[in-house]
Amino acid sequence: MSETVLLVGGGGREHAIARALADSDADLYACAGNRNPGIARLADGFESLDATNSTAVTAYAEDVGATLAVVGPEGPLAAGVADALEDAGIYAFGPRRDDARIETDKAFQRRFMEEHDISGCPDFETFDDVEAACEYIDGYDGDLAVKPAGLTGGKGVKVIGDQVTAEEAKAYLRDSDYDRVVLEERLVGEEFTVQALVANGQLRVTPAVQDHKRAYEGDEGPNTGGMGSYSDANLALPFMTEDDYHEAVDVLKATVSALGDYRGVLYGQFMLTADGVKVVEFNARFGDPEAMNTLPVLATDFLDVLVAAREGEDLPKLSFASKATVCKYAVPEGYPTDPEAGAKVAIDEESAGDAILFFASVDERDDGIYTTTSRSFAVVGVGDSIAAAEETAEDALSIAGEEGLHVRHDIGTDDLVQRRVDHVQELRTGG
Repeated sequence: MSETVLLVGGGGREHAIARALADSDADLYACAGNRNPGIARLADGFESLDATNSTAVTAYAEDVGATLAVVGPEGPLAAGVADALEDAGIYAFGPRRDDARIETDKAFQRRFMEEHDISGCPDFETFDDVEAACEYIDGYDGDLAVKPAGLTGGKGVKVIGDQVTAEEAKAYLRDSDYDRVVLEERLVGEEFTVQALVANGQLRVTPAVQDHKRAYEGDEGPNTGGMGSYSDANLALPFMTEDDYHEAVDVLKATVSALGDYRGVLYGQFMLTADGVKVVEFNARFGDPEAMNTLPVLATDFLDVLVAAREGEDLPKLSFASKATVCKYAVPEGYPTDPEAGAKVAIDEESAGDAILFFASVDERDDGIYTTTSRSFAVVGVGDSIAAAEETAEDALSIAGEEGLHVRHDIGTDDLVQRRVDHVQELRTGG
């Protein structure tokens, strides 16, 4: 039986999901607040609507006769879109609102880890009083990460001793309107992500990816939604051992077991420290950009995973091409603090060469595609090595040009990867 799949969301992550479903035996429909031209070209229909409006999403799903749905971004998950689709009899691959709290409520996330004795949890305290949080900062022996409890698009965290001083962190809290914050020990090491497809009490893991949050080369500047990422031709990254990877997977397994009837993607953001693997955070969906590294090398039919999840069957074992990937985002000049929209995007799927082009937030007009104030598009190189994949991504960016755009060209380069390897070696040897 042919499936009709509704994809909720219109970013680069969702473009990657759409591409993974485009060659399968599925009729694909999509809906989002922004019209993503890449998704629209792959889908049989695209509806512009508020993706956090459960009623509107469900009505469109029923209108197109959806038999499955994939909820991409965190906003609709937090709004209960997966719950509403389920109530309408449409299986949604994405956690219900209560389960999505593993991402949407960082205070819940840490208490959940503590309650279920899940390894890798840093020291933490939660606060709903700003002055009490500031007193904790004054009295804490060491540096802290300051995290709003709710969703902030990856830009709300401030790390004392890295991005801000203790005084600046307190000023940040006092100037904010956050209801609750989590203060936790600063983790020092190298970050990496492992994403798992989860349903029916099972999980299937994907290769590790390293994202780059800082806006500028050399890991400088403010945090962003993610400027790019890379993966290697095997499951681990060059600065990790296989044991490090499996330690992270064990954390995901324990979390899935404790969550019970979770379904969708569970994304573990980890820090490889001198004391082993620690949990920076969990997300309840594919990463953006990490989905753009993972899905292009997934050899297993993604639709088969969705159908098995819905039918209560064993999830298929995942197979991946033995290829490295490098993803680089092009963002509007001035992003994220003062982005300038309106630059024409001089690249499309045909002109991207050997790279894969994923659109994110763009404005499609009669005379072409233009940037908005959010991340515009990503190019992904795939190759036998990280270096080869990086070269392919750079070739595509040279076609795109840099008029009105900003790119972190250092992502995936030999120098950057070697710095990661050296850093972990120093941590392990105490150097």
